[in-house]
Amino acid sequence: MAASAPVQLFSGRPVSPETPYQQYVYVYPHQKAYRRLESGPLLSELWRHEQLGSLSLYVHIPFCEMRCGFCNLFTRTGAPEDVTSAFLDTLGRQAQVTREALEASGRSVRFQLSAFGGGTPTYLTAAELTRLCDICENVMGADLRAVPWSVETSPATATADRLAVLAERGATRLSIGVQSFIDEEARAAVRPQKRAEVEGALTRLREAGFPILNIDLIYGIDGQTEASFRVSLDAALAWEPEEIYLYPLYVRPLTGLSTRHDKDRRQWDEQRLRLYRYGRDHLLAAGYEQTSMRVFRRLGTPADDLAEDTSISEYNQQAGMVGLGVGARSFTSALHYTTDYAVAVPEVRRIIDDYIATPTEEFRRAQWVFRMDDGERRRMYVLQWLLETVGLPVAGYRGLFGTEPEEDFPAEFALLREKRWLDDGESTVLRLTPEGMAWADAIGPLFFSPRVNDAMTSYLDK
Repeated sequence: MAASAPVQLFSGRPVSPETPYQQYVYVYPHQKAYRRLESGPLLSELWRHEQLGSLSLYVHIPFCEMRCGFCNLFTRTGAPEDVTSAFLDTLGRQAQVTREALEASGRSVRFQLSAFGGGTPTYLTAAELTRLCDICENVMGADLRAVPWSVETSPATATADRLAVLAERGATRLSIGVQSFIDEEARAAVRPQKRAEVEGALTRLREAGFPILNIDLIYGIDGQTEASFRVSLDAALAWEPEEIYLYPLYVRPLTGLSTRHDKDRRQWDEQRLRLYRYGRDHLLAAGYEQTSMRVFRRLGTPADDLAEDTSISEYNQQAGMVGLGVGARSFTSALHYTTDYAVAVPEVRRIIDDYIATPTEEFRRAQWVFRMDDGERRRMYVLQWLLETVGLPVAGYRGLFGTEPEEDFPAEFALLREKRWLDDGESTVLRLTPEGMAWADAIGPLFFSPRVNDAMTSYLDK
């Protein structure tokens, strides 16, 4: 898709961000920009002209044993077996019509990457996880033993029988949300857990022999200091995980912390920035490589090989993502689509119940959608690369769109240069400086389109 002249994608001078913590841009656009269609397009038409030989499969499991105080994910706690069983029944029906839509063009369909997220997929029992894998393999046609495959877990649900299922079916990466190894900090984040429980889960994960272990930690918890953060960093490092993710604490509407978090914003920003820099430097000194604001990979491990083999990051999906399960998103070049989404407990339960009751024929059409155009694809490309340490390849952008990134977004890149958040030492790659990477959650929203900003602003949280 080439253009002969710059596309005017910006609207005046962007406002310089006052806080480094605005929004985590793990995919663009945010789900709040999607809108429901009464009669959406058929999936068979959406996928007819897409590249089907290198798809990614994402399955969203909207269940957890508890809801952390900071969590604004689409998930339900304490779902009984009749609900999880009915959910898997529906997932199988959705998978069947989705596979039929992919095959409608008569071309070969192949998945090269898979992930189970949520929620907490290991909330499902071992038997239910087996059933879930069967749906992915026997219905969707994904060869889980032959592709990189990631699963989210938690200390309470990383039981030996569940992990045995995942190991036998070929899971390559297990990511566990620890957040803090200090019990008092975990309670402050409304995540009641004991360090002994965490250590037990990590023991089982290592014994199961997954090639890649990721440990999630959070910084910015009330009362957290560099000294206490180091306790968690060193406790995580003792397990020699192939990956460590460092997340800044966010407090979003309708979450458990939203009614009890009254910290001064400026002081909180200073605390989070200070802890981020400390954690980053500590992990770099321990032999880890930073690949984004949040992601650190230990050098010389399967995590490096996985990144090189797939060339797929959290952001690197212009198209080709097939989502299953309520809350999962799918990406084609022309349209992104999903289901309804919420945070508040009553709404989450209603949406899950509605999903379970959905007639099979309704899964043949996209429901909640965001239509992509040339401008949005450019923004997505900028965001998927600029927020990674590898940087935005200028030639790659030019090859896709026929223009230069700084021609299409002159005001945005001018601001980055003015703030010294952009490395001036290279001409072939637009790369954030270390300080720019610290502000990645503020830089990402600078590139949101007016259409996306308007849709997100008008979205009513539920």
